[in-house]
Amino acid sequence: MIRSLPQSRGYSLSFKLYVSLYFIFLFAPLLVTCVLAFNDSQFPSLPWKGFTLEWFTGNRPDRVGIFHDQINLDSIWVSVRVAFFVTLISVVVGTCGAFLFEQEDFRFKELLYFLMLAPLVIPGVILGISILMFSTTLGIFFEEVWNLDVELFRPSFWLVVLGQFSFIATLVTLIVSARLKKFDRTLEEAALNLGANRFGVIWYITLRFLRPALIGAGAVAFLMSFENFNTTMFLVGSEATLPINLYLQVRDGSTPVINAISFLLIIGTSLLALAKLYFSRKED
Repeated sequence: MIRSLPQSRGYSLSFKLYVSLYFIFLFAPLLVTCVLAFNDSQFPSLPWKGFTLEWFTGNRPDRVGIFHDQINLDSIWVSVRVAFFVTLISVVVGTCGAFLFEQEDFRFKELLYFLMLAPLVIPGVILGISILMFSTTLGIFFEEVWNLDVELFRPSFWLVVLGQFSFIATLVTLIVSARLKKFDRTLEEAALNLGANRFGVIWYITLRFLRPALIGAGAVAFLMSFENFNTTMFLVGSEATLPINLYLQVRDGSTPVINAISFLLIIGTSLLALAKLYFSRKED
């Protein structure tokens, strides 16, 4: 919509209607899920049968709330642990990758950049199957040749971390690289001329400039890891993450405790997004 051009009344109404329908389509399912988290019913769907908080605090045999549901609480804790390690490794490796790709004399930059983007193009299901087959092959090789049983090569917590890291680190690299392209190199040169060492320049100047991008990349990495399903499905072991656990519950039939979990996740991610927006504006 070009604001400088005169717009007819019909066009303006159509544009506003389109925007309204778009946001209704986007947020209506979330709103319904949040409302049904307080529905006094044994089923996670309509009709509405009254208001209740028991899907959060209930502790009865026929109605266990999320705060007393040990299986779901354990899966949430597993997802938080996975997301923490994925975020930590991805931010460190992605930042180093961003520095590497900004080097002008770096050979084979285009080829490696293309290979780095490959995990984002490959579907998550294919990526999960490929990592599982690769790790299984390595596990069989180590067991047959050296009689070693390496737990990392079996579906497990750390294999999920490595599987998610394989594509989330690429996103971190892209986010940090976009910020790094705006960096004024003369600031580093001035600091070096004034006697600062290389580590001090990177720590006090470069990384301080990249701090908004690092925080944003860390938030994106954490959320993507926490909600990942496709890749995790093939790599998870005995410790199920929350998306896997919710999938198993929905498949077998569950209670509105799923809506309660969704409500808490929506509130949590919204607060995280608002905090990110606040600190970004404060930094600017």
